[in-house]
Amino acid sequence: MYSRLKTERLARYEDLFNLPENMVGEIIDGQLHTHPRPAPGHVRASSALGNKVGSPFDQGAGGPGGWWILDEPELHLGADIFVPDLAGWRRERMPALPKTAWFEMAPDWVCEVLSPATACPDRALKLPRYAAAGVAHCWLIDPDIRTLEAYINQDGHWLLLGTWAGDDQVAIDPFAAVTLDLSGLWVD
Repeated sequence: MYSRLKTERLARYEDLFNLPENMVGEIIDGQLHTHPRPAPGHVRASSALGNKVGSPFDQGAGGPGGWWILDEPELHLGADIFVPDLAGWRRERMPALPKTAWFEMAPDWVCEVLSPATACPDRALKLPRYAAAGVAHCWLIDPDIRTLEAYINQDGHWLLLGTWAGDDQVAIDPFAAVTLDLSGLWVD
C-alpha cells in the first residue's frame, strides 16, 4: 500500500535514507510517500518494456539510438524527488550521464507501471508534476489489465495519445520508429 507519512515538517532527502530496504520512497509536495517494492508482474512489465525500448533507442540495435533509457532513476525535479519505473533522455539534450546519483534534468519520457498501491499517486500526484517539470511524454502501464496508455505534454497538460492492450503491436511517440509487441510485457 502506498502511504503518505504525515510530518509536521517538510520531508527532506535524508528521510529517504532511513526507509527499510523493501520500501521505495519519494518526496512529493514536501511529503514523504512510501510504497513496497513492486510485485513480480510489475517488475516483469517494467523490465520487458525497458528491454524493448532500450535495445533500439538506447543501444541503437535495430533502431535509431540517441537515448538514455534507465530503470528507476532518482529524479530531483525542484523540491520533488521521484523514482519512475523507467525514464529516458534524448542524448542531444543530455550528452553524458550526471556524476551524481540522481538526475536534475527532467527526462523526455517517463513510464510508470501501475499497481494497486501506486496507481492513485502516480496519476493524481506525479503526473501533474511531471508535466509542470517539462517531461514531454508519459506512458502508464497496467500489468493487471494489460494496458498501455500514452500521453504527450501540451502546455503543461497531458493529452492522451491512445490506449493499447493485450498483444497489440504499437508504434507510439516518442518511440514510434519501432513497433513494440505488448504481449511480452505480461505475466501469464
